[in-house]
Amino acid sequence: MNLGDQSSHRKLWINGSIVEEGEARVSPFDHGLLTGDGVFETLISYDGAIPFAFTRHYERLIKSAQPFELNVPEPELLSDACEAVLALNNEIPSRLRITITAGRAPLGSEKGSDSENIIVASSAAPEQPAHSKVISVPYLRNERGALVGIKTTSYGENVVALALAHSEGAREAIFGNVSGNLCEGSGSNIFIVANGQLITPPLSSGCLAGVTRALVLDICHRIGIEVNQIDFPMADLTSVDSAFLTSTLRQIQPIESIDGVLLNELESNHFLKIKNEFNGLVQGEIDP
Repeated sequence: MNLGDQSSHRKLWINGSIVEEGEARVSPFDHGLLTGDGVFETLISYDGAIPFAFTRHYERLIKSAQPFELNVPEPELLSDACEAVLALNNEIPSRLRITITAGRAPLGSEKGSDSENIIVASSAAPEQPAHSKVISVPYLRNERGALVGIKTTSYGENVVALALAHSEGAREAIFGNVSGNLCEGSGSNIFIVANGQLITPPLSSGCLAGVTRALVLDICHRIGIEVNQIDFPMADLTSVDSAFLTSTLRQIQPIESIDGVLLNELESNHFLKIKNEFNGLVQGEIDP
């Protein structure tokens, strides 16, 4: 099912009320619309009733909102809103999005004094392939920028990069940073195996602290797999032995090729062990 199948009858939660999509309203002066002054979280519900890893997503939402001075509702309110929207739209599995924007403001960078807009929406979760082709893109993440580590609605760079990847037959775009090191995907984190080491970029690279990334790090610590959170040169990316992406919707997805170069191993031993443990989390622990 795609987003258009339910047209304006899809239900969402906005500022405390359930409305149909066609009735939902925010001001054209909303600062999130005008400048990207907003933050969001994407979650998944595997049973159509309860979002997975809600607490981790909520904690990251709080951290993202702080630099923008955005108020975030109590977790119980947002959790109830998520469950209400899931029940009304009845899709399994479901993608959920919590969005907070700064509300009405002047037509510029300065903030207004109105209250935030808080929106909880859902749609059917997209089907994911068993593996992905990726490309590196010529655009750089600024690991010293004001928005480092913030899941903001300012997603223009990701839109452009992902469109470029799709135009070249890839499913994800991989960013380097201004220092020339590996950073992240447009909507994912990346792990690589090189010279026998499992490596993922450190948060100092400018990558987002992904929820699935954190769960993978926890899994590796628990089962005794060493993960090196170190810088890795973008120039060496096509020479890695294997790699995989992590994200809420992808879970843990092996990479088939990078910039058209097939990797030596599609599903490494590290990947198989981690994936098995992650599947156990999904099946047995709704809020790990």
